[in-house]
Amino acid sequence: MRACRPSCCISCTLESNSCNNLATELTVLLRSDCDLPIFNIENPWKKSDSAKPFLDFHYYDGLGKELSSDYRDNIPFPNIVIDNFLPQSMAEMVLKKFPNADSDIWLDWQKRDVVNQPKKQGIGDATRLIGADRFLIDILSEFNSYTVVNFLELLTGIEHLIVDHTYLGGGLHQTLPGGKLNIHTDFTVHRSLGLYRRINLLLFLNENWKPEYGGALELWDENMVSRVHEIQPIFNRCVIFNTSTSSNHGQPTPVSCPADMTRKSIALYYYTSTPQPGDDEVKPTTWKEPGNHLDK
Repeated sequence: MRACRPSCCISCTLESNSCNNLATELTVLLRSDCDLPIFNIENPWKKSDSAKPFLDFHYYDGLGKELSSDYRDNIPFPNIVIDNFLPQSMAEMVLKKFPNADSDIWLDWQKRDVVNQPKKQGIGDATRLIGADRFLIDILSEFNSYTVVNFLELLTGIEHLIVDHTYLGGGLHQTLPGGKLNIHTDFTVHRSLGLYRRINLLLFLNENWKPEYGGALELWDENMVSRVHEIQPIFNRCVIFNTSTSSNHGQPTPVSCPADMTRKSIALYYYTSTPQPGDDEVKPTTWKEPGNHLDK
């Protein structure tokens, strides 16, 4: 985070080159639910709720350029927090179509890692999406579109990003009350594609989420000495960050929301054919504790 910000709210304008030449207001906020600057954007989606989700190329192209320096300057590793990332009606439709906790789409968390990620539901890969609502499949595909890849390349400065249509380890996530995800670094190489993991994109879908519900995303320093940032998983908030052997992150505080709520998110991972310079270790998910670590 750059220390030169003179105030808590800064507004600027991104001019869209689309045919309607709309101007989009980008507001930078410092909020109590996150100690990073929050980029609050207004992003209309004028199609009907039944339409296929479609993200405007020129809008996100401008957004990537505008936020690139903030992303690369943030600590403990490049990252950014953007509120209202999807058009409101689109985000609401994603939440409406999100699977219930008892849906067959989820892998059985009790047969997975109950120590480091208890009560955390996931799909594992794209094979579990059979039978999922078509809108969810379409929104995941849109996150793999040229529009989003171009936005991420401009934002991060990482060229030649490659999407993962298998959604290995990603896609849809849901944490039940009492669940958590211990601090970790991610696997570095896609086991079937042989690609190097470079970027994580998380979109939270939790309406009326309160800090006392726990479940905040935490970013820790490389040596696991201190927590650098705590980010609340509020509705339509997008968090993007570089992933490497030192990008320690997780959700270690158990979720304590009401029994009829869960912590919901979409997770997309982006790759390159070559590793980050100086970080070419092939490692699995590595679980961390202050001053300690454990390879999965």
